[in-house]
This record gives sequence, C-alpha cells and structure tokens, in this order.
Amino acid sequence: MKILGIESSGLVASVAVTEDGIVIGEYTTNFKKTHSQTLLPMLDALKKMIDLDMESIDAIAVSGGPGSFTGLRIGSATAKGLGFALDKPLISVPTVEALAYNLWGAATDICPLMDARRNQTYTGIYRFEEGEMKEILPQCAVDLGEIIDTINQNGKPVTFLGDGVPVFQQQIAEKCKVPYIFAPAHMNRQNAAALCARAEEYYRQGRMETAAEHRPDYLRLSQAERERLEQQKKQKV
Repeated sequence: MKILGIESSGLVASVAVTEDGIVIGEYTTNFKKTHSQTLLPMLDALKKMIDLDMESIDAIAVSGGPGSFTGLRIGSATAKGLGFALDKPLISVPTVEALAYNLWGAATDICPLMDARRNQTYTGIYRFEEGEMKEILPQCAVDLGEIIDTINQNGKPVTFLGDGVPVFQQQIAEKCKVPYIFAPAHMNRQNAAALCARAEEYYRQGRMETAAEHRPDYLRLSQAERERLEQQKKQKV
C-alpha cells in the first residue's frame, strides 16, 4: 500500500509518501509562503528524490478540513487534479484527527488547537486505547472556553498541540484545571506523514472517495460568506 499525502490546512505545507507503514519521503515547511507557491514544487522535488513513479500510488491522502479556507482549497484542488490524472482514489482525513495522530500512543488525552480567529479554535479530543485512536469529541469549531470546560469535565490529563497553542497558552494556564503539557516542536504541527499514517487505516476500512466526490469540510462559513449574510440581513430590516 503506497499513499501520497498532501497537507495544506494551515501555515504548514507538507507532502509525504508512505508504503506499508514506512515513511519513504517527506518534505515539510512552515514558512510564510502561499501553498500555491510551495506544494507542487515540493511534490516534484520529493518525487525526484525518491524516484517516485506516480502510477505506483494506491491512493492520495488529503487534509479534509477544517483549516485555512485558501489552504484547504489549494490542497483539495491539487489532490483532485492528481486523482483525476492518475485515476486514483482520494482519502480525506479530518485535519484535527490527523494532527492528533502525531501523538500516536500518548498516555494522555490529546487536544489539537487550531487558531480559527475570533477567539475560536478548530479542535477535538482524542485518546489512544490498545493502539487505536478513540474519538472523545469530534472535530468542531468552538470558543476556547468551551473546549477547556469539556476537558475539565473529563478530568483527564491532556496534551495540547497545534498553531493555536501560542495564541491560547495564557488562557489555558488560567482555565485548565487538569494536568496538561504541550507537544514538542517535532510533533506540534500538521505533517503529511501523520496524515498518510492515519489514511492507511481509512484505506483498510474502505473509506475512500473519487476525485469528483471530494469536498473540503470547512466547519464554518468563510469571512466573506459571513459578511454577505450579515449584509443581506441588514437589507431585509
């Protein structure tokens, strides 16, 4: 089983290839360049480095959302284009779930935090039991206080990770009543290798879709869509 992974849901741009549980190659950057500038050149560089025959890929894994609207659209378009060209299935992995998979086997609960602006976070709660990921709270878009309340109610130690940690760290310190830690640098952001690893489980379960079927899951409206709806409401008054 050979999977190509494309991750572009946040600032991180990442592509990877895994085969039968082994990371063959990965190219990841976390720098302020648009994914339209980085993804295809990164994929081309990785392809050349590992002598990848694109026809040998069994499936294309893509971060399915939530995340940056622009980033998700670029990743989705890239994955769909490759899916159509190669006639390969796509595996859409929820972004927050793939991020949590970085901490496979963690003894604590895992709470990814992605900065969704307006004091909101894209988040969820996950737990590993007997080598399997359990979804305690599915990915959602909520105020930070709401997810902290849920964590406190669960009463379990938790590990936070994601680009929301620097944004919400002070609030976590003030509100979180259970033991908590923050994931270290090599585990605390999205990466395509973790995406591929989670996608392997999806592949075995038959959870795939065609390129034509794939749509990102934004979880909430974009700012432009919200502003349009607000303007329409004002016009009706």
